[in-house]
Amino acid sequence: MVELLAPARDFTALKAALKNGANAIYIGLDGYNLRSHSKNFSLKDLPLAVETCHGYDAKLYLSTNTIMNDSRIHSLEKILPDITSLGVDAIIASDLGVVNLTRHLDLDVHVSVQANISNLESLKLLHELGVKRVILSRELSLREIKEMIHESPLEVEVFIHGAMCLAISGRCFLSSYLYQKSANCGECLQPCRKEWKLVCADNKAELLLSEEHSPPEDNGRSKDIELEDEGFKGHILSPNDLCMIEYIPELIEAGIASFKIEGRARPADYVATVTGVYREAINSYESGQWKFNKKWLDKLGEVYNRGFDTGFYFQTPYQTSSYNQATHAKQDIGEVVNYYSKVKAAEIRLWHPLKVGEEIVVQGPTTGSITQRVESLQIEHENISEARKGENVGISLKSKVRPGDIVYKKIKRNKLP
Repeated sequence: MVELLAPARDFTALKAALKNGANAIYIGLDGYNLRSHSKNFSLKDLPLAVETCHGYDAKLYLSTNTIMNDSRIHSLEKILPDITSLGVDAIIASDLGVVNLTRHLDLDVHVSVQANISNLESLKLLHELGVKRVILSRELSLREIKEMIHESPLEVEVFIHGAMCLAISGRCFLSSYLYQKSANCGECLQPCRKEWKLVCADNKAELLLSEEHSPPEDNGRSKDIELEDEGFKGHILSPNDLCMIEYIPELIEAGIASFKIEGRARPADYVATVTGVYREAINSYESGQWKFNKKWLDKLGEVYNRGFDTGFYFQTPYQTSSYNQATHAKQDIGEVVNYYSKVKAAEIRLWHPLKVGEEIVVQGPTTGSITQRVESLQIEHENISEARKGENVGISLKSKVRPGDIVYKKIKRNKLP
């Protein structure tokens, strides 16, 4: 059975992933991972995180894949025994020094994609060093992955969904060069997502960027590239997101041990949606009744994305994306005041209006992320069709929510206020 591995930036996302079928969660440890601008978990958070995951019979992996200078690795060395005793199932590491420090601890090591592992000899060496699993380089094709797995002494994990980086396995220096913010130390400001202009010194047309990778006779170009007097303008450094939902059978049959969803900076509703869709697809295959469902792709398109591609699995990715292409956004409209379990209804304080028929998302550290259409609204036991700003309203909710949970309304992006 393949593992579905989901990201979490906080307890709300962690619970959302578990409730939607994740077999394992990976989180970042403050100061030691590649998402320093995002929320992360502290050492004090780990006991509850481990307890929560193990309560769902799921595993917890801790990412420590930043660049390790002497001061940082010595600091990590001091807390590794605590990480081990707390029951963390594995750490994700890109540094050989970290691998060495864990050899005498009862703690599994997964080598990060940042290590750019791309060949069988590397797998054999890492096995000798006590590594259990490797997250393979994103630049490998599915054929190459299958060939490596056939002789691999280690478990193999791959990314199946989420943002793709311009650089080889994410090892980029553009943010560091432009802003002195190192992507390899978790500080990436993503300049690759900006609009760039490509200029040729002698202004020859050979620099024209097209979907065919070559200058066509009619000087056609991709939808994100514009010809200007000064050069070629567009989002030429920003790849589409990876999406392998249509190829679940091929990935499972390749012998991959773990399917990884990218997105430790993403909110809980993103994690819930993507995890839930891939869980349904995996279950469909494992039940022997595989049939691709277009609704899976539609659902993935509702949350943040830059358009979808298959990365390097079947070809060299060529499509570029200029912006968030999610079909829906969410607007915070209120918070839960109380939940009445006997009648399965919540009292919600609104700071924006809400109508019957609209779709809401409720999120909280224990609740996770719940999405439901509003079937009825009540104030003082009277049914109403619309609740106004400032009112407390009763809503029937199938799942339990908690006071303080935030309520969002899903809105089609072309109808944003």
